[in-house]
Amino acid sequence: MNVGRISGIILILASLVICLASAALLGTQLFSEESASIGGQVLGFVTMLIFVIVPIAAIGAYLLLKGRGEEAKMAKAKQQRQILNMVLAQGKVTSSELALELNLPRAEVEDLVRDLVGKQLFTGAINWNDGILYSKEASQLKEDHRCPNCGGELELAGKGVIECPWCGSEVFLHLD
Repeated sequence: MNVGRISGIILILASLVICLASAALLGTQLFSEESASIGGQVLGFVTMLIFVIVPIAAIGAYLLLKGRGEEAKMAKAKQQRQILNMVLAQGKVTSSELALELNLPRAEVEDLVRDLVGKQLFTGAINWNDGILYSKEASQLKEDHRCPNCGGELELAGKGVIECPWCGSEVFLHLD
């Protein structure tokens, strides 16, 4: 549940209620003979509008927009968790399968995977040409020095990305 979005909606509605109540009160006082001058009443309404209603509505709009942004980030994180879960559970997944499961274009799936790699949350190999993701623990890759795609010998020298000299797959490691 997105608290920021709900709070924003509540504040916007509250500002509308205050505005309508103030306008109704102003309208009833304008027609009564015992009230203050019309100019004073309008000045009071405008002052309330500027110093109470507009700030409440502005804060509500800010929270509403911020809540929408948080929802988008949460949706992206959920999609990335799905990708990691599928790769870890199956060991080998095509980007087409991921695209179908997530109902996203293949390019967006690849962007999500690249983001996971950048955050060092994905360890394994990716053959971008064939669109295949391989799950492999970093300890296994360090021990056997083999490409999960073709089985070719890998030279693990350095940090981060290693490209298989035999098939071109990229192997991603956490070398902590």
